[in-house]
Amino acid sequence: MSGAVDQLHGKLFFGDNLEVLRRDFPHESVDLIYLDPPFNSNASYNVLFRDESGNAAPSQIRAFDDTWHWGPDAVDALLDLNGTPAGNLLHSLAESIGENQLTAYLCMMGVRLVELQRVLKPSGNIYLHCDDNAAHYLRILMDVVFGPTQYRNDIIWRRAIAHSDARRFGRITDHILFYSKSDQRYWDGRAAATPRSDEELQSAYPSEDERGRYRNSDLTAQGVRQGESGQTWRDYEVTRRRRHWSPPRTGAYAEYIEREFIPGYRSIAGLHDRLDALEAAGLVRHAEQGAWPGLKRYAEADIGHLPQNLILQPTGFTNFNVGRGEHLGFPTQKPLALLEQLIPVACPPGGLVFDPFCGCGTTLEAAERLGRRWVGIDITHLAIGLVEERLLRAGAESHVIGAPQDLVSAQDLARRDPFQFEAWAVQRLRGFRANQRQWGDGGIDGRMRFRKTDRRRPDGLAVAQVKSGRVNPGDVQAFRGALDDANADLGVFITLDEVSAGVQAAARRAGRVAIGDRQYPIVQLWSLADHFAGCPPELPIPAAWERQRLL
Repeated sequence: MSGAVDQLHGKLFFGDNLEVLRRDFPHESVDLIYLDPPFNSNASYNVLFRDESGNAAPSQIRAFDDTWHWGPDAVDALLDLNGTPAGNLLHSLAESIGENQLTAYLCMMGVRLVELQRVLKPSGNIYLHCDDNAAHYLRILMDVVFGPTQYRNDIIWRRAIAHSDARRFGRITDHILFYSKSDQRYWDGRAAATPRSDEELQSAYPSEDERGRYRNSDLTAQGVRQGESGQTWRDYEVTRRRRHWSPPRTGAYAEYIEREFIPGYRSIAGLHDRLDALEAAGLVRHAEQGAWPGLKRYAEADIGHLPQNLILQPTGFTNFNVGRGEHLGFPTQKPLALLEQLIPVACPPGGLVFDPFCGCGTTLEAAERLGRRWVGIDITHLAIGLVEERLLRAGAESHVIGAPQDLVSAQDLARRDPFQFEAWAVQRLRGFRANQRQWGDGGIDGRMRFRKTDRRRPDGLAVAQVKSGRVNPGDVQAFRGALDDANADLGVFITLDEVSAGVQAAARRAGRVAIGDRQYPIVQLWSLADHFAGCPPELPIPAAWERQRLL
């Protein structure tokens, strides 16, 4: 299946993840899935159960708004699952709690979870990040899709120190539901272990010999056994103590013993033979008369604190690396530190990490940093553009599938979805961020911060406006006024087609501005024909890119 992994690695798919999954993702091709599906987690419980009017929801009111509504799409998802265990569950829920936003959300998630289960390798794992409004329903749904025996954890992530909620306890935690495809699952808890402090090691390993610090651990376990483990060894009658012999044969410490002291230790079949080998290697501590022998466990083999199902936010309220410009202003953005803890324990080195709602790309950047391969899907060009830029700044190349590849496809996008076209066009400019809203923008469709001086904080602003229709000189003059209103230093006027000589003259009349040792047009015309010809506009270095370069 390595060919399938190579086929997917490094790709960003623009589109509905259900369609992309069915069309482009082979069976059992993914090692780890992390998804944080969009939902209005700040809505009250009553709003979640609000009945739908039957009218179509306004499309793309905001790029990150909740898009789950009861309507034709939810019904189609439910029909897709007819006759399946997931479909039976969702039919029952719709009958019990009504056809509302929550049941629509569960139907849309159900049909996608079935596809996600399909693309996971037998050794694969999945994390589903959600809040407490729907976590209990999603867990039942995942039990049905993956099987209740494949449930691993409900990981609680404390995303904030405190929160003020009206007339209830402050909600400061999220749920991360952790499931596997099968009992062949990959797991390496040591990959996310945190080292113990010197004080902890001294307390946990109070004894010391020529090999280092150690503690005395038990060689027996509770309960009487009739076989070899219940037989006397070195005059120690283990059965009289209602216990049996239990020297380690598997696990991290057995590996350490084999590596450091007894080659082939784990292949020693006889239990008493293992005890003899441990004693010969000086790893059994025989205490005073009347006491029982113990196994020396050395601090050198301590792998630290293994990951637990409670993850505390380590650096206060935001937990973002501000110095590296990590926070992108994305409403549901998760910190890299969280994903860097989740990924290595559940995905092998070089494995494929998949985020079907990749948002601003935290999962994909974390995978890149950790030496894993990655693939993502998102339904907005605004998100895809953020991910493209983020990965490029991290030194990773991506290939976008479903975005315009030539002028004809750009014209088609402008006709079908003007807001998505604006977001895509703005983000062809290095370092620019497109607006999240499609109204009230004051003639500004995107922004980019840069440094005019040697001050630490960016003090320059470049803005952009996108025009997909006919352009006249008055449009350029209005854009010049929008620059002044936004207190911007310069702007890029993006057009779908080439413009007239009169429009070009209007842009030249705006003049030029000195930034550092260079002069830039205050109003710069730039067409998408220029973009596809590989001719970028003249712009200062974005602050985010400069920060990355300096680091």
